[in-house]
Amino acid sequence: MTKRIYWENPYLYEMDAIIQEKKIKDNKCYVKLDKTIFYPNMSGGQPGDRGTIDGINVFDTYEENNEIIHVLERNISQLKVKLRIDPSTRFDLMQQHTGQHLLSGVFYNLFNAETIGFHLGEEYATIDITLDEISKDEVDNVEKMCNKIIQSNFKVKSYFVSKELIQSLPVRKPPTVDEDIRIVEIESFDFSPCGGTHVNYTGEIGLIKIKRWEKYKGNIRIEFICGNRALADYSWKSDHLKNMALMLSSKDRDVQSKFEKIYGDKVSLEKEVLSLKNELISLKSIQLLADSKMIKDFNVIDKSFVNETFKDITNLNSFICNNNNNVVNVFTLTSENGSQFIVSKSKDLEINLSQLYKDLSSQITIKGGGNNNTIQGNVSSEKLDELREYVIIWLTKNSH
Repeated sequence: MTKRIYWENPYLYEMDAIIQEKKIKDNKCYVKLDKTIFYPNMSGGQPGDRGTIDGINVFDTYEENNEIIHVLERNISQLKVKLRIDPSTRFDLMQQHTGQHLLSGVFYNLFNAETIGFHLGEEYATIDITLDEISKDEVDNVEKMCNKIIQSNFKVKSYFVSKELIQSLPVRKPPTVDEDIRIVEIESFDFSPCGGTHVNYTGEIGLIKIKRWEKYKGNIRIEFICGNRALADYSWKSDHLKNMALMLSSKDRDVQSKFEKIYGDKVSLEKEVLSLKNELISLKSIQLLADSKMIKDFNVIDKSFVNETFKDITNLNSFICNNNNNVVNVFTLTSENGSQFIVSKSKDLEINLSQLYKDLSSQITIKGGGNNNTIQGNVSSEKLDELREYVIIWLTKNSH
């Protein structure tokens, strides 16, 4: 059985070990050691350590029959090897995992809410707690209590207990094993069965910051960061806030009110622009209808546009067809995005534009689609005039 040194001393980042078993599979080397400082990946929800064995990168670590398997990127010849793990990664995971115990303990202490899910990611961690809802004030109180315990620098202890002894401990959740039960205790405040790596004192967590919360599968999911992650998060947000304050010629505390005013002005301008666009569309439609051609008993608006947006063309098309009867639009557009077309009719006309698309695509290479009321797509610029002529002839022959 591999001796787990990370339980005895999670601050040990380098040590010697002996290879007890080795095999090669898929050009990777799988190694069992007599002891290790490498934490197995996602054991108990905690990611594994990054590091090397004799300078060879360790791709993965996992548990198998109480052994820890180290997956190396290539073969290793020595039996006595040097293990090294990345100190910053290990300490970061210790901060986040101990922070999770503290956060879960506070939720349990204040609300009797159990933690039923835990995920420790590269950017943030989450816990799922058994609450139907939670207010901002309640979240703030949880955060304040967590950070008071951090500042009080409670001792964090880990030890093994028997199945019988654990009955006397106020554990938040039952263990998943019946023997060699490892307890992580935050100095008489929180007791939790856990096999992860943790700091020795809560002060080393540095800070807990709850970033957001949301309802999730009938419970509440809490997203949080601790320690160096919280400092990095504060740093970039502080820089952004400072830069925005400079742009707005305001103090940091006034940025939100300034932003709210700018955003309000933006919404008002957008409404004004939309109103003017609708007025312009109405004027354009009047002019286009005045210039339309009569085919049998309906009007055809045959118009080529240059350097407009396709969105503006489709808006104009919709306005005309929705507010007029006996009209067919044949619009083409040439812009930096290529050449496009749209053919549409008012709903009172019994013209099958889906059939037009089929017939058109058999004569000219187009990409697009549509329905009985509107067809649209892309076409080469050389074929624009041919497409328009074909559509007009088709409408003349196939309308009733």
